[in-house]
Amino acid sequence: MLGAEGSVARRDGWLPLLSRIMNVVLNVAFPVFAIILAGFLSGKSKLLGAASSEALNKFVYWMALPPVLFLGTARRSIPEIFNGPFIGAFLGSMLLVYALGAVIGRLLRRERTQIQCMQGLNAAFSNTGYMGIPLFLAAFGPDHLAPTILATVIMSAIMVGIAVVWMEFANSHGNGVGKALRDVGRALAKNPLILSTAAGLAWSALLPGVAVPKPIATFCELMGSPAGPCALFAIGLFLASQRLTAGLAEAGWISALKLLVHPALAWVLTQTLFPMDPFWTGSAVILAALPTGALTFVVATQYQTYVERTSSAILVSTVFSVVTLSALLAVYAPGG
Repeated sequence: MLGAEGSVARRDGWLPLLSRIMNVVLNVAFPVFAIILAGFLSGKSKLLGAASSEALNKFVYWMALPPVLFLGTARRSIPEIFNGPFIGAFLGSMLLVYALGAVIGRLLRRERTQIQCMQGLNAAFSNTGYMGIPLFLAAFGPDHLAPTILATVIMSAIMVGIAVVWMEFANSHGNGVGKALRDVGRALAKNPLILSTAAGLAWSALLPGVAVPKPIATFCELMGSPAGPCALFAIGLFLASQRLTAGLAEAGWISALKLLVHPALAWVLTQTLFPMDPFWTGSAVILAALPTGALTFVVATQYQTYVERTSSAILVSTVFSVVTLSALLAVYAPGG
């Protein structure tokens, strides 16, 4: 009887848990990765080529994502957006992984310092813009975008800034720090994701409690509505054009740092130095677990350094993130 009762208890405990996990995976993770797959298949079948990929990326980057970021910040208070513990946990874990990736690269293959910069960047740079925002829209809804907006700003302003300064300093043998900083400043001043976020922050700070006028809000909602699916589809198109031509083993350990070590460190920081409520804690871990962002490929191409291996890291980390992100969503998404 006790054995039978224990069996029933375990079954009653496991079945609801498995049901919740499958519910989140099917309702959130599956649609997200299905759109990426649709883009990938469209690219592989030549239904859409390089020109389509470039046009779609420009539409997402310049037209669709900025309205989402503007409304997401304009409709939130400054303290709500700038969550100090989240910044500490997310940025702290990212910097640790950046350093760890560079050190491991140095120990495994003693290549020039520019290579170590890119190895660290690939291990730490989350795809918050093109995957994080669509993922949060699907999992939490448009009213819960503050963490991914803040993470996108951190990625664009701090992580790219570190990489550019490092690369410029290395290429100029220590004489180009001022030029590197100016280049970073000019790049940020022209970045539509930074500008739209800054505009939203200005609205929130200067006009607290004042709603965005209906015509502007409606325009932003209509223009921003395709941001999620188009960004995910663009990832698939990009992956279809990439090939594992170099550094598969290297892409493996970089992806392990990105998908496993990075979120683990973020979780440890949220449980120790930077405690938060469950939503912000889950957000820090999920955003840390995102695959390597395509902006690392832009940096690699700009400096003609680590281009093929960056492509491999993006591809491998994105493919394996299907498993790791689904598991985390089952834990942290509503219903999980």
